[in-house]
Amino acid sequence: MTDRQLLVTAALPYANGHIHIGHLVEYIQTDIWVRFQKLRGRKCVFVCADDTHGTAIMIRARQEGRPETELIADMQAAHERDFAGFDIAFDHYGSTNSVENFELCKDIWKSLRKADLIAERDVEQLFDPVAGTFLADRFVKGSCPLCKAPDQYGDNCSKCGETYSPTDLIDPISTLSGAKPITKSASHLFVELEKMHPFLDEWTQGGKHLQPEVANYLKGHFLGNPLRDWDVSRPNPYFGFAIPDSPDNYWYVWFDAPIGYIASTWQWCKRNNESLADWWQSERTEIHHFIGKDITYFHTLFWPGVLKSAGYSLPEFVHIHGFLTVDGEKMSKSKGTQVQASTYLKHLDPAFLRYFYASKLGPKLDDIDLNVTEFINKVNSDLVGKVVNLASRSARFVESVGLSVEYPHDGGLFAAAAAAGERIASAYEQLDYARATRLIMELADQANGYVENTAPWTLKKDPTQHHRLQEVCTIVLNLFRQICIYLTPVLPKLAQQCGDLLNVKIQHWNDSQTPLVGTNLSKFEHLLQRIAPEKVQAMIDESKEAAPAATPAAPATTSETPASTGFNDSGDALLAEPMAPTCTIDDFTKVDLRVARIIKAEEVPEAKKLVKLTVSLGGDNTRTLFAGIKAAYTLEQLQGRLVVIVANLQPRQMKFGLSEGMVTAAGPGGTEVFLLGIDSGAVPGQRVH
Repeated sequence: MTDRQLLVTAALPYANGHIHIGHLVEYIQTDIWVRFQKLRGRKCVFVCADDTHGTAIMIRARQEGRPETELIADMQAAHERDFAGFDIAFDHYGSTNSVENFELCKDIWKSLRKADLIAERDVEQLFDPVAGTFLADRFVKGSCPLCKAPDQYGDNCSKCGETYSPTDLIDPISTLSGAKPITKSASHLFVELEKMHPFLDEWTQGGKHLQPEVANYLKGHFLGNPLRDWDVSRPNPYFGFAIPDSPDNYWYVWFDAPIGYIASTWQWCKRNNESLADWWQSERTEIHHFIGKDITYFHTLFWPGVLKSAGYSLPEFVHIHGFLTVDGEKMSKSKGTQVQASTYLKHLDPAFLRYFYASKLGPKLDDIDLNVTEFINKVNSDLVGKVVNLASRSARFVESVGLSVEYPHDGGLFAAAAAAGERIASAYEQLDYARATRLIMELADQANGYVENTAPWTLKKDPTQHHRLQEVCTIVLNLFRQICIYLTPVLPKLAQQCGDLLNVKIQHWNDSQTPLVGTNLSKFEHLLQRIAPEKVQAMIDESKEAAPAATPAAPATTSETPASTGFNDSGDALLAEPMAPTCTIDDFTKVDLRVARIIKAEEVPEAKKLVKLTVSLGGDNTRTLFAGIKAAYTLEQLQGRLVVIVANLQPRQMKFGLSEGMVTAAGPGGTEVFLLGIDSGAVPGQRVH
């Protein structure tokens, strides 16, 4: 359909830090989809904004001795420069600290009040006695109250996905001063999301708006229980919008930030003589949000609830992606793999990263890995060795004569590539960019095979073959143009260079269906250079940050940490249990450890310690296990969780049933049992090495 009207958003970057290559996964993914829609002739508007409010901005402005407004203006300018450097083309880029956003916040707040969704009560909140401020979620760290994972922020756990209040953290520490926070009481305002539970059940589980794994995650982690009230205010001091009907309170950044999507659209409407209602209160417009999986809760439960109650259109789809790793590990400043966008642009062409990400991105939540060697080889092989190679081995030979007046016989190559257009388009539409690039590279392989078979450089040497040379180059350059059309969403500059070379701009996806003939050529110029490994290394070296000096550990205090607990003062287990005898690697490899997902957790009424687990090892491969973890976990906590199981353990017939493996866990037993955690990205069935 060409008459689709699409509004597309990417998550708002926070105005307290610069853009790095991990952030760029989302913005490149979104930009590719938007460019594809526009190339198909659809009306598609891409809006974003800087997320500017919160304690973090206030604290940083204090430290730098300048107003918050000056700080956020400087950071927004830097963000926009970085995005432009990577050819990310917003139709409008705004700020949450805008008049439009404040007006919308007031309007939506009135709607929530009218719907009786706002509650007020005193809250005990963590307060930093050294910094003199209440601590926002991201300014406190501690151990997760559910899975006990250390070093977690105050709003949600990156290991198990649990959301909670900062006061729920175990052993919290202020990241501002390192002080142990105290609790102080203050009045807070809440959105009572549970009142919208039936609607959110229907919206999230209807199979239309979310990836299936996201819908299952919400059902297993949140919708099976009453939804907790969402705290949407913060007491003074705070940088943000003051709540008109609640003196000394400010809207929490997570309230006004998503409203920034609407505000940025409103600003675009004012510039383009459009009506905001046509974009946010119309069945005609499809709203598509692109976000990372770490902010799933806010965009799939809280935000739809707010939109519904305020009378705004709901998202057609919330597209959620995974994280970026580099060489199989989390990005690291000390290793130089957390590369800022501006640093990358000093050393490498942005087209390289856009293409590499596209070649890795699919429609699911899988993390993608930037393996440096693969990055260099893939770009050099695909873009330089296959795509650009077509133009460089043909264009120079026909600069003076141009393309043939009629398209020559090519054995069906152009027709086959034209027919592939809809398969490639379908892959783009479904965000399966990895499949799209594979299909395009298959066309490039076929075109290069034709170049090798016809050898235009040999035809050039024979004056009697110059007409044939023009025909061959006409075919090759048309195949090159087709490929550039299909790659336009990923590589807009290469598409522009292709148009400049052939003197015909690429304007529509359907340009790929008709051969170009009888046109003059511009002088051929290099399109892309190979990646030199030394440039990549220079970028990594520049990004390295010296590791901070280690902080001496506090001495163990037996009065606070009795030896009988089996833990030291840092929470690490003491070796109270003797080590097992040494085994060989051959012994170890006999144990087949596998990632599994708990798809059903059931009571075993006649057992005091056991629960019955049905786990999936991927596809239709399921197992039944009995695990002695009844005292440590509720059934709801187990549902949907990833675990590590011993998959090749001899099945054991118990009086409650057959146990077909064993779940791995740590701890002395009883309530102190801790299932082994799995980093995001692992999938059921993968072997643990």
